[in-house]
Amino acid sequence: MSQHYSTSRPVRFLLVVVALVSASCDPGGDPGDERPFVVATTTILGDVVANLSDDDARVEVLIPLGSDPHDFQASAAQIADLNRADLVVANGLGLEAGLQDVLGAAAGDGVRILEVAPLLDPLPFESAGEHEEGADPHVWLDPLRMAEAARLIAAELEEIEPGVDWMARSQEYAGELEQTDQEIIEELSAVSVENRRLVSNHESLGYFASRYEFEVVGVVIPGGSTLADPSSARLAELVEVMRREGVTVIFGETTEPGALAAAVADELDQEVEVVSLHTESLGEAGSGAETLIGLLKTNAALITEALASGQ
Repeated sequence: MSQHYSTSRPVRFLLVVVALVSASCDPGGDPGDERPFVVATTTILGDVVANLSDDDARVEVLIPLGSDPHDFQASAAQIADLNRADLVVANGLGLEAGLQDVLGAAAGDGVRILEVAPLLDPLPFESAGEHEEGADPHVWLDPLRMAEAARLIAAELEEIEPGVDWMARSQEYAGELEQTDQEIIEELSAVSVENRRLVSNHESLGYFASRYEFEVVGVVIPGGSTLADPSSARLAELVEVMRREGVTVIFGETTEPGALAAAVADELDQEVEVVSLHTESLGEAGSGAETLIGLLKTNAALITEALASGQ
């Protein structure tokens, strides 16, 4: 299912120049390779595609491991590869804000682009107010939604290369995600109902909270992007919320500095722990979050350890 974008004439001209200049570069693999060439915007989507490909597709990821997807800018070589892709798998819903013009120009030139998040029954942001901004893009923190994402990607690949049973692979991988969901439910059973209150670095845990019956009571950075700048009044309000709710844990992110979260923690009377979750990217080797399934299980274990210990 292709998405529609628009971009300015200067940007489109630049992308054409980039494509021409980079025409002699390696297009994400051997130019003689006949396998479908798939570009995924995030490491998380790249892992989903890799689980479906089984070496029957070339897979490239645009946003590097550990990088914040909200402000990532593609290089000239990456733009050229994107424009040569048989399929681009993007998250959408504003997650890849720095890639909007690039994706728009590629779509305008006929590149097949699948945005998965708008197709996965997206949720509104939990906290209303002046910073509310449409639907939440962080769908990958719900394994059942990602099981459906795998099927959607497989359907696109089936149209590009019908000789491979992509759907069977997607069903197998979806089954693994559904099993992961059950394991997470069991892991989180150690957290009492009274302790299922979350404060996060930004509004990234809405899907987790919805799926596993938690409540997000506050965020350090308002809105669904890490690019916003919270006012001192906003941070003071969060301190009061945490004091009133008895929350003593702030869930930070491996892709973001923890200075703001630490500043909020310092303002509270009681000891506050800042726990970094893998919310925007897969983790480094040895982190336990090297795959989407590993990320989901690792986050669940970290949340359980932080919230169940105080019961």
